[in-house]
Amino acid sequence: MKIRCLVIDDERLARDYLKNYISKVPELELLGDFNSPLKATELIKSGNIDLLFIDIQMPDITGVDFVKSLSRKPEVIFTTAYQEYALEGFNLSAVDYLLKPFSFERFYQAVNKVIDKLENKQIFDENENLPLQSQTSYADKYLTIRADRKFYKINFDDLVYIEGQKAYVTFHTSIKKITALASLKELEEALPKNQFIRIHKSYIVAIREINSLEGNMIEINDTQLPVGKSYKEAVMKLFGI
Repeated sequence: MKIRCLVIDDERLARDYLKNYISKVPELELLGDFNSPLKATELIKSGNIDLLFIDIQMPDITGVDFVKSLSRKPEVIFTTAYQEYALEGFNLSAVDYLLKPFSFERFYQAVNKVIDKLENKQIFDENENLPLQSQTSYADKYLTIRADRKFYKINFDDLVYIEGQKAYVTFHTSIKKITALASLKELEEALPKNQFIRIHKSYIVAIREINSLEGNMIEINDTQLPVGKSYKEAVMKLFGI
């Protein structure tokens, strides 16, 4: 899989930094780098861009406002020196945000999320003629889902978090990731409330896996996930706040 990407940052050193990292990942194909979002508009509108690395604070228009303006959005990874912009980035369905300066390891982690997401989309496209709901059943300690023409048994003890992606969801377990056509709302209603909590319109997490809460972000192992405004009170109660 080749992922066609663009870099937008008003600082030349920051662009060079990203271009160097991109050159190390065989799946990435850099189609250009720009010092202003406005200069990249036509190329993005062409539909030939799969992934956008974009800074948030720029003179002409912020990266957030620029992404909001796009009617045809590629996958987005925000790069910023300011952590407080992370939640707004997630609310725009950005795949990730990179807090400057970031290591190649952290960059590669973000890119792998894009690779997984695009592969999952391919799975969805291949199964678009199937019913929108996969066959899902529940027991006291596990759920059974249908994906990739198989039935999977997912133990609650192995389930770390569930990520909603339009008509399908990805089950992130301690063993593997499984993507299936399913409803996050129905999963929220069916999963045991003393073990799982909805933290965002796109995420359900295992309570036992939550390590910390900082601002509007929770940490699960090495992964940070956003807490939606309407779910914040319930999450804070977990911490006795």
